[in-house]
Amino acid sequence: MVAKESGHVLDRGDEAPSFELRGTDEQTHTLADFDDSEALLLVFTCNHCPYAKAKEEALNTLAAEYDDVAVVGINPNDDDQYPDDSFEKMQAYVESGRIGYDAYLHDESQAVAAAYGAVCTPDPFLFRNDGGTFRLAYHGRLDDALNPDDDPSGDPAFEMRRAIEEVLAVEDVTVEWNPSRGCSIKWRTGNEPDYWSDV
Repeated sequence: MVAKESGHVLDRGDEAPSFELRGTDEQTHTLADFDDSEALLLVFTCNHCPYAKAKEEALNTLAAEYDDVAVVGINPNDDDQYPDDSFEKMQAYVESGRIGYDAYLHDESQAVAAAYGAVCTPDPFLFRNDGGTFRLAYHGRLDDALNPDDDPSGDPAFEMRRAIEEVLAVEDVTVEWNPSRGCSIKWRTGNEPDYWSDV
C-alpha cells in the first residue's frame, strides 16, 4: 500500500471533463445524467483501499442527505492486479448496501481519472452546476481524519459538507483546499499520466 496526497490538475472554475462510464446498474453514465443536481461530488475511490473504506459511510450519508447533490464514486483501479476492485465486486458492494452513492462507475480505461488529475483513493472533486455546465468549486479532503483509524475533529465529512452548503447557497467556497490522502491509484503499466511523476 502506497499512500499519496491529492494534487491539482483542475483549477477552481474549470469545467468537469466529460465521461461515459459503465455503472453498477449496467447503464452508461455521463455528466448529463446529473444535470438535475445543483452540485456533483465525484470521488475517485475503490473497493479495497482502507482509506477509501473509511470514508464510505460518510459518502453514503452525504448521498442520502442532499437531494440536490449527486454523489458519484468512480473506481479507476487496475482490477487485473487488484481483483478486489473488479466491476463484479463493485456491484456486490452496491447490492449489499455497503455502497449507497447515487452512482458507482467503473473507469476501466483509467482515462477519466487521468483527465481529472486523480491521485489517490479517495480523491474528491465538488462541482457547481453553472447553467448546465459543471465547474470545479472545491477539490480536497472530506475531513481532517487522514488515516483510516483517525476520527475527524468535527462531524464526518465536515469540510466537504461546508463546501456543499456554500455551493448550494450560491456562494464562493471558502473551505481551504487541503489535500486528500489515500492509497495511490493503481495504474496499468504504461497508463500513468504525465502528472504522475510529480506526485
